[in-house]
Amino acid sequence: MDNPASLITQVCRQIEPVDQAWLSAARERQLTLTKPPGSLGRLEEIGNRLAAIQRTVTPVVTKKRIYVVAGDHGVTSEGVSAYPREVTPQMVDNFLRGGAAINVLGRAGGIEVRIVDAGVDADLSNRIGLIHSKVVRGTANFAVGPAMTRGEAETCFTAGIELAQAAANDGISLLGIGEMGIGNTTAASAISSVLLKCDPEAVTGRGTGVDDKALTNKIAVIRRAIEINRPDSSDGTDILAKVGGAEIGVMTGIALGAAANHLPVVADGFISTTAAALAVTLQPNVRDYLFHGHRSAERGHTALIEFIGEEPLLNLSMRLGEGTGAALAMNVIEAAARLLSEMATFADAGVTNKE
Repeated sequence: MDNPASLITQVCRQIEPVDQAWLSAARERQLTLTKPPGSLGRLEEIGNRLAAIQRTVTPVVTKKRIYVVAGDHGVTSEGVSAYPREVTPQMVDNFLRGGAAINVLGRAGGIEVRIVDAGVDADLSNRIGLIHSKVVRGTANFAVGPAMTRGEAETCFTAGIELAQAAANDGISLLGIGEMGIGNTTAASAISSVLLKCDPEAVTGRGTGVDDKALTNKIAVIRRAIEINRPDSSDGTDILAKVGGAEIGVMTGIALGAAANHLPVVADGFISTTAAALAVTLQPNVRDYLFHGHRSAERGHTALIEFIGEEPLLNLSMRLGEGTGAALAMNVIEAAARLLSEMATFADAGVTNKE
């Protein structure tokens, strides 16, 4: 991409709020279906939102895809993770073999799982089936300087936009985002602290399971990174470049590109919701196309959800990532679509409606 900034601006201009008339039409259809009004709870709300995104009162979910985006983080040299960076490429190989939790849930839900290298610190050029979108070979240690250049951050966004466009071209009707990257909860906590204008302690959790001493160090590292880099809370690109990660940037681009194509996108847990929050910072209308798959057990996720709006679909105390919560939520969204589209109306079924 010759001019990533220009593409990002163009895509952001294309993202429209959903038409409230379609929401109203979906609500009216719900009242004609053979059930008491509101008896399906949030499934009705989910179906209505999907109807507005797809601009039809009979929404469908035919093809589902989750992009699992991988990247490494230079800040791991500060001792913020319980696992070494070598785990990231090892897990990418596990994904490609179909052995990870997201692969299992993808098979169970009929979801295509695609793996993306956005910034893994390893040469994965010979991996068959891997989407090669590497922007950096691991980010720099943002505890001593910016994670990336602004240009690299913009390239992450455009790589994600192109992945969303590819999904639209392939006829995908429901898109999910998940991730893998040792050290990425540190980046997500730093981004969250900046976006929410709060102390890092409020949004920093144990990630891969660090002990109390390592958690204290992790919080201190994030504080130092924000003080050194001074990211602009109103500029999503600046935040990503200074304290983010390549996989977070690519997921941000996927959210932008999905919204531009009227594609609903399901964010997984803390890391992918951070990407969604950056997308909303860049273009607030992205909110209309986002579903929160689940409420992560990771500290900071609830505050990010409140920042974006909309309640998560599930709450299963999960904190794995990989898109696992998004995969489970996709089944709920598909069920909501089928209920709105396939249930008989009172007139069709010859059932007496209430007076």
